[in-house]
Amino acid sequence: MKVLLDTHIWIWAIGAPQRLSREVSRTLQNSSTQVWLSAISLWELSILANKGRVNLRMDVDEWISRAFNILPVEEAAITNAVVRAANKFRLPTDDLADAFIAATASVFELTLVTADEKLLAFKHISTLAND
Repeated sequence: MKVLLDTHIWIWAIGAPQRLSREVSRTLQNSSTQVWLSAISLWELSILANKGRVNLRMDVDEWISRAFNILPVEEAAITNAVVRAANKFRLPTDDLADAFIAATASVFELTLVTADEKLLAFKHISTLAND
């Protein structure tokens, strides 16, 4: 299975794994699972940390380096195709990060792991709910 972690799932997997469902935990621990992360999640994490909505207890760059050591991921780049797909999608949200993450899942043919109800309801991508 090839999965793309929504930003909050990535943060939880590193700092609060108890928030992950059994199914999501099993999927991430399965050696045959390819775990991907959109570059937009790094940007979103930085914004959340700067606004005080996420307390990392260290510099964002240091947290990201540690996170990549704890949970290695494949980088899903923000490509021309991703930008064009994000422009086409009509998500029921104004969250730009969600648009890019959904587009990334679509373009790279990944299953998005999320707890976001709006993304779970979006029928143009494959999803795995953290519930």
